[in-house]
Amino acid sequence: MPATKKENVYFGLMMCSGMVIFMTTYNLFTNGLIGRISMGSVLLQLLLGFIVAFLLESFIVGPVAKKMALSLPYDKSKKALVIVSIALFMVTGMVLCMSLFGVVMAMISNGLMGETFIEKYVSTVCRNFIFALPLQLLIVGPVVRYVFVKFVKTTNMANSAS
Repeated sequence: MPATKKENVYFGLMMCSGMVIFMTTYNLFTNGLIGRISMGSVLLQLLLGFIVAFLLESFIVGPVAKKMALSLPYDKSKKALVIVSIALFMVTGMVLCMSLFGVVMAMISNGLMGETFIEKYVSTVCRNFIFALPLQLLIVGPVVRYVFVKFVKTTNMANSAS
């Protein structure tokens, strides 16, 4: 979708924003923290989560996921297959990394509540993957691609024509 570095940054910002908002809300809900922690704490978690997610997506997970997805033997001319394969690798990488971030943040703020680090990490990865993959494929991905094509691509093409 993005054709330039600038478009890639916009696309990444949009994708990370959507996924971080939904995933933070989901994790607050599944951990019973909605209404129990302050709005400032929620905003801090959103901001830190966004920064970490954007850096990971831009410099580590994104490039590796794209390289792996595009190295698979399938017909790259079929856009839907490319999108699904990249999304699968992106979600897997981001869930593995961001779950680690979440467990470390939980450990810093209130401990692991009787679970070992490995138990908490594995359960968090499983719970997050189950939510993140359909969220990416069915909601955030299509919405971001639509908004990106409608506003970012259109704006860039109009600016190039001038």
